[in-house]
Amino acid sequence: MRPEIAVLDIQGQYRVYTEFHRADAAEKTIILINGSLATTASFAQTVRNLHPQFNVVLFDQPYAGKSKPHNRQERLITKEAEAHILLELIEHFQADHVMSFSWGGASTLLALAHQPRRVKKAVVSSFSPVINEPMRDYLDRGCQYLAACDRYQVGNLVNDTIGKHLPSLFKRFNYRHVSSLDSHEYAQMHFHINEVLQHDLERALSRARNIDIPVLFINGERDEYTTAEDAREFGRHVGKSHFSVIRDAGHFLDMETKAACEDTRSVLLGFLKPTEREPRQRYQHVQGQHALAI
Repeated sequence: MRPEIAVLDIQGQYRVYTEFHRADAAEKTIILINGSLATTASFAQTVRNLHPQFNVVLFDQPYAGKSKPHNRQERLITKEAEAHILLELIEHFQADHVMSFSWGGASTLLALAHQPRRVKKAVVSSFSPVINEPMRDYLDRGCQYLAACDRYQVGNLVNDTIGKHLPSLFKRFNYRHVSSLDSHEYAQMHFHINEVLQHDLERALSRARNIDIPVLFINGERDEYTTAEDAREFGRHVGKSHFSVIRDAGHFLDMETKAACEDTRSVLLGFLKPTEREPRQRYQHVQGQHALAI
């Protein structure tokens, strides 16, 4: 079934492209949050893992993907602003759960710290509270290549580091996507990396202490950039932390091997799927005072 597509106005500041994958039998809705340089297309496998057990919402940040044509790109967007966009989307879609990938975890934790009343569980995948040596090298080189708008180097950097365990076909798609982005997207990512390196991650972690719902942290066993061991540090900040490690998987988890995909799906459904069916009013696309469809 084709998703329901809408471009939402977020309080007159941003226009956000969204896809709502409706499942008639689903009682819960989950919003997926992209990592850096990614778009809704990056979650194709994750949608297959979650749908039709859940209604699934995808969206592009104002500077990326299909949101780009609807925004003027006049200013850079902070992780705090991304968190508020997510909070608006949670209200608009009446989301019960959220799931982030990679650096999408930073804005997700900031949003959850506001304790959105609708969200009952969250999943944070391929993210770590520790900037270890491999990650710092990746970020330092990324800053250099992004500042120079060196598309060749940016594309190769992603595939040679966090994407090293991807199948060759996915690497080709990855390189084609990352090396063809607009200069303002490179500037946005450069800005986000500097935010992280200037201790912005510590600010997000300090606020994470306000999170009062169960959060599952998923990491790949072979991921040396956001390691499963480092991710366990989240237990010091998020009271209801849960942890899972996907065997023989790197940073991209369900995109790397069939076994990793199946294991990731099993872990997700085991955490998110309710043990008892709870009655719930069906979601309807209604224009309200928060995010408005345009």
